[in-house]
Amino acid sequence: MALTAQEIEALMPDCTELLSDEPEMESSLHYTQLLILVTCLEWLWRNREDFFIGANLSIYYSRQQLKNRDFRGPDFFLVKDTEKRPRASWVIWEEDGRYPNLIIELLSDSTAKVDRGLKKELYQNRFRTLEYFWFSPNTLEFVGWRLIGNKYKSITPSENGWYWSQELGLYLGVFESRLRYFSVEGRLIPTPEEANLEEVRKAESERQRADKLAEKLRAIGVDPDSVS
Repeated sequence: MALTAQEIEALMPDCTELLSDEPEMESSLHYTQLLILVTCLEWLWRNREDFFIGANLSIYYSRQQLKNRDFRGPDFFLVKDTEKRPRASWVIWEEDGRYPNLIIELLSDSTAKVDRGLKKELYQNRFRTLEYFWFSPNTLEFVGWRLIGNKYKSITPSENGWYWSQELGLYLGVFESRLRYFSVEGRLIPTPEEANLEEVRKAESERQRADKLAEKLRAIGVDPDSVS
């Protein structure tokens, strides 16, 4: 007896909770860089619910690949137009066939050859990922690629060495030896800690301004509390 599509699906194993199988980051430099990429974008897009950021997370793109475990996931990837919720891994066939829109690999001595070669080919030919960047926290090597037709073409950097990302709507560039995001106007996208410090500085500046104004009013015999 032929099975319906629903009956076939019911017989399929549930892969939504496949665990990630990634090694630890190679160094504290790599870990810090990954943290910056994740937290800055999460902070900037804090009011959005339509994206997923993967950080050192496995991507399972075929059952054969799952069986062989022959692929390490990207260091950083972004999937747009999806539900923002925690995931143990990114399983393509459980995510309506969605592949990452953008991938960033952090080069290291042990991964650089694969990142520049085999992974670039995979992201181009299988994933069809629209933008691919690699960055070395050690040497600051930074390169960007955009999928044009069927091939990756190098993105032309701006005069200051930044690359425009169409997928992010932001520039990516090196600032103080870290890969950072910049707005279209060139403003540095802060980490949450940097944003909080800026708010503290603004509040302190406003308090000092108010104190100086009060001193001037007292000097001319005016009670500051009487001034609205």
